[in-house]
Amino acid sequence: MEHGKVMSLVEHLTELRTRLIRCFIALILGMGVAWNFSTDLLTFVEKPLTGHTYLVELKAKVYDAVKRRYPSAYDRYKLGSDLNTVSKEDRKLNYSAPLEPFFVQIKISLIAGAILALPIILQQVWLFVAPGLTQKERRLIFPFVTAGSLSFIVGALFFLLVIWPVIINFSLSYETEGLRSWFNLTAYINFCLRLIMIFGLVFELPVVAAILARIGLINARFLARQRKFAVLASALVAAFHADLLTMAVVWIPLYLMYEVSIWIVRVFERRRAAVAPAPA
Repeated sequence: MEHGKVMSLVEHLTELRTRLIRCFIALILGMGVAWNFSTDLLTFVEKPLTGHTYLVELKAKVYDAVKRRYPSAYDRYKLGSDLNTVSKEDRKLNYSAPLEPFFVQIKISLIAGAILALPIILQQVWLFVAPGLTQKERRLIFPFVTAGSLSFIVGALFFLLVIWPVIINFSLSYETEGLRSWFNLTAYINFCLRLIMIFGLVFELPVVAAILARIGLINARFLARQRKFAVLASALVAAFHADLLTMAVVWIPLYLMYEVSIWIVRVFERRRAAVAPAPA
């Protein structure tokens, strides 16, 4: 009996090693593909520094409308003066260490490669836990991999397209003739990549909640009772970022995803109750 337990544990660890090796191979292949686009990705991340963001364009349209309708107020409050206070040529990333751009390129390729390899990674995770699931639960692999991959990608794109310009625009708003931005390449990219991972994982919450609800480990009532802990956990994650704006843009989506998770679990419960046979 004891021998059987040892063999079972060894087989379990062997299975874990196999899954990890496959995930590692998928990550390396994804990183190799992403390496060819790492420069374009860096240029995209740098775009808010040029001032070409939806926030700046929206602000310019508002200022233009105020100038046409209320010219006196436009002149009195000097609206529009903050749009071109600093030359765009001064807004460039800088590096001070040898090979720093090379290591930054590796980091960008690593994160982008992980996103490309995410379907395979999620598949290996599911196959690793599948022996402990029922036959019906094992069939959820395709919905899990698809929804998990899409949710992470949506979270990353939401951050890059909506939140990242807000953060950079807020940082650049402090620029004056005597105060110029001088962003370090590594610090800038590390900050961006960390938030990409956070937002990607945050958007995975509804998927994880749906899977756990389908298996029967959680329900909407349980999640609703844990709201105060969700608020606290969201605040703790957001507190790792120094400025209040970044804390807010991390905390709000994080908690909103928890509320979305509760809603999705309730939908599953209602569907389950609708198809359940009536008691005799």
